[in-house]
Formats: sequence, structure tokens, C-alpha cells
Amino acid sequence: MRFGPVPLDAAEGAVLAHAVALPGGRLKKGHVLRAGDVAALAAAGLAEVIVARLEPGDVGEDAAALRLANALVPEPGAAGLRLEAPFTGRVNIRATGPGVVALDPLAIARLNAVDPMITLATVPEWQRVTEGTMVGTVKIIAYAVPEAALGAACAEGAGAMRRMAPVIGDADLVVTETAPGAAKAEARALRAVWERVERLGIGSGATRVVAHRADAVAAAIGESGAGMVLILTGSATSDIGDVVPAGLRAAGGEVIRFGMPVDPGNLLVLGRQGGRPVIGLPGCARSPALNGADWVLERVACGVEVTAADIAAMGVGGLLKEIPTRPQPRERRAKP
Repeated sequence: MRFGPVPLDAAEGAVLAHAVALPGGRLKKGHVLRAGDVAALAAAGLAEVIVARLEPGDVGEDAAALRLANALVPEPGAAGLRLEAPFTGRVNIRATGPGVVALDPLAIARLNAVDPMITLATVPEWQRVTEGTMVGTVKIIAYAVPEAALGAACAEGAGAMRRMAPVIGDADLVVTETAPGAAKAEARALRAVWERVERLGIGSGATRVVAHRADAVAAAIGESGAGMVLILTGSATSDIGDVVPAGLRAAGGEVIRFGMPVDPGNLLVLGRQGGRPVIGLPGCARSPALNGADWVLERVACGVEVTAADIAAMGVGGLLKEIPTRPQPRERRAKP
């Protein structure tokens, strides 16, 4: 592509690089100049304009953006995404339902290294989405890019993004109480938990209130027939031998990880029982604010395996916004 000022007699068919105001109306940036446009520019007293002129082997911005988007998401229906129509060298990619976004970060980095004029920006990997959420935008910065560069970018980014939809049909919630009747004050907290479930399109099952004992937790897990069990404790889990981990093991399950380097969210318990996920929620799950439990809950609900190593790797970026209502905030409150 050639870019720069040209005399008007050489401007027809070129792409206008900067908008020009004329007595009869405004010629927009990116407009392909026709004979009438050139005549209007001459009548306005201009002798030259700044344009982009495509050369053999160049691909125009809209066509290039659409090709790259099609390479990224070759089967939109199967990927749970949709591609919008190209405009000004851009194609937006949106989710077609709830779930989390699976990306190939290394492939996307290689794509963006091919040519500075060829770009893809996405949401963070494993971002929770709903219908219509924009998960990525392809932008061709120049008015055209070389075919060779576009082909290389398409090859690097092939199939690099998709939406993982929820695979769990329903969830049960076990609530422990340290004193009889204590759970009655938890209405707001239970609502925050169920909202997390419902926004993923998962059915809200039974709420079982049990004593804060390992045997009671084990029995509640065993009685649940839901695809996922969540546990909200009346007293925070403070050891691998505490009520939730012990109850999970007593129910024939396994603890995958206790504790996570995400704050708020440190006291999460992740396990499995009977092939389904069991999550001991940290106390901060009583608030609707983002916490580490969201990262784990959203992924496992969408069939993404979360290992102990995966949780250990969440520390970078894991310092989340503080929740003012936490009993143990990060910083000591000043004494009155």
C-alpha cells in the first residue's frame, strides 16, 4: 500500500486518509474517491489530498478483518460465538450465551506479532460472559495489509478462541450453622450465591442447612443428587482437616485444593465427589463482589478442569478489590 499526498488527477479510486469538509457535504475518512468526489475537491480549491492506494497483493481493511475473524472462529456455532459484519477494518466477536472464554494466549500473541497493522484484542482468558458480551475485536489499523502478512496472521490464530458453555444442569447449596437457627440470618448471603449460579444458566437446587460438623456435611453431600455441590460454612475453613475438607472425604470425595492465592477468596476448598465438583465457598462469597471463588466456580461449571496447579497460578492478578464487609479486611481499621 502506498500512502501520502497525491495530486487530484491521480486520486480517483484511492482511499481518503483524512476527512474533508466540502460545501456540499463532508467526505469521510476511508471513503473511496470517485470522479464526482475529485471534481468537488477541485471546486473547493484543493490541489491534492492524502490518500492510501492499494497495490497488487494488498487486501482491503474490511475484507482482511473478516478473513482473520473467520480464521479465529471457523465454526461460530460450534464455538458459541458470532461474528459481526466488518466496518472500518473492524470485526467484533460476541458470545451467543453464558459461559467462559477459552483462548490460546500464545497463538494470539504470535498473531499480533506478524504485522503491527493486524491486531486482535480480547477479554482476559476465562472471562465470564453472557449473551452479547464482546469477547474480542479484530482491527486492521491500515487501510489495507499485504496478503502474505494476513495469511500468516490467520494461520497463527486459527481456532484460537471459543466459548465454553455450562455443562452442569443444577447445583445444591449446603449451609452449615454453628448454632441452631443461625442460618436464618443468611438470606442475603444465600441470594448472592444463587445469583452466581443462575447467571451461568444453571438451575438452583435445594438448600440444606446442617450443623457445622464433618458428619453432617458428609451426609448432605451424599444426599444431594445435583451436578454440583456448593458449601457455605457458618465458620471459616481454617485447616485441611476442618469441617468441609473432612466432610468431603467422609462422603467418599477428594480434596483437590484447599486455599488459593486470590484475595478475597483465600479460604476456598475445591474437591470432587462421585465425579461432580464440590466447592467449599470462602466467606467472601456472601458478597456479590468478585472473589476467587467466582474464578473456580465459573470454570468448573463450564467443564473446564481446574487443578491444584491452576489455582496456584492465579496469584498474579489475584489481588482483587477489597470487600468492605469482610470480617478480616487486609488493613487494620483505625480504632475509634
